[in-house]
Amino acid sequence: MRRCYTLAIVSDIHYASAAEQARGHGFELAGLRNPVKRAALRIYRNAVWIRNPLGMNYLLDRFIAAAGSADYVVCLGDLACDSAFLGLSDDAAFQSARECLDKLHRQFGDRVLVVLGDHDLGKISLAGDRGGMRLASLERASALGLRTFWRIELGRYVLIGVTSSLVALSVFEPDLLGTEKQVWRQLREQHLAEIKKAFDELAQDQRVILFCHDPSALPFLRQHHSVQARLGQIECAVIGHLHSELVLWKSRLLAGMPQIHFLGHSVKRFSTALHDARVWWDFNVKLCPALAGIELLKDGGFYEVKLDAAAISPAEFNFQRIPR
Repeated sequence: MRRCYTLAIVSDIHYASAAEQARGHGFELAGLRNPVKRAALRIYRNAVWIRNPLGMNYLLDRFIAAAGSADYVVCLGDLACDSAFLGLSDDAAFQSARECLDKLHRQFGDRVLVVLGDHDLGKISLAGDRGGMRLASLERASALGLRTFWRIELGRYVLIGVTSSLVALSVFEPDLLGTEKQVWRQLREQHLAEIKKAFDELAQDQRVILFCHDPSALPFLRQHHSVQARLGQIECAVIGHLHSELVLWKSRLLAGMPQIHFLGHSVKRFSTALHDARVWWDFNVKLCPALAGIELLKDGGFYEVKLDAAAISPAEFNFQRIPR
């Protein structure tokens, strides 16, 4: 009888510790004086994205209860709410990530695999006025036992986790401190070397499931010969970050759009990602929505995946909704 593994894949938990909750639901508006921007951001958050980002902790408990029998849990990043936009370098966000991981480890032990997301490392806020990536966030992630790269074998399947913010570092250059840029670039080169080694060492009969928080990294991976040469062995790339299938669908429609440089930092970053988005489907992209989904659809949940260890049949993905 062939061995079968069960994975539970969850993304964008955005857990909020008491310290993050104390900042209040208007944390994104703090310091934003432009009344038009304030009104637009408030409408977007309340009607489309997420009305109460600091009040979704209960969904993690529901996920743990629903996924209790999984052999492995893969978390696709963004553990904390990141209300200061500084990633885990912020004490409150670090506490959020620690509490989130403690809950996962109590149920699943060392069978929890975490991919780092952009909010784990820090990013400039949507309004473009504060925050950014910090090396201290990476150091604190390491203190929690999180790695920028991991690889495990389950029969003929190879699961590979990469850090999208490192792979696509040029997209995040505006988020970096000038004094830290060179170190980030060195870390990226080391990360790409790990990825190259993993793909170079694949046996011909092995199948890859790639885990990557932000699909913006996929075009950069596609440029590397080691990944290009093994594209046929990548069964799928599982991504997070987009929060909803609706956003992925819109990304497909807008793929190839020109880059927009005159409407601020966030629009430039989004348009840059969409400019190269046609490449995403070379990886057979599969989105894991945010645990809470988006406010417009309330379409959150997680994936339960059945893996045939012999890799004779493809992985079976079943989406499990988590009610809000």
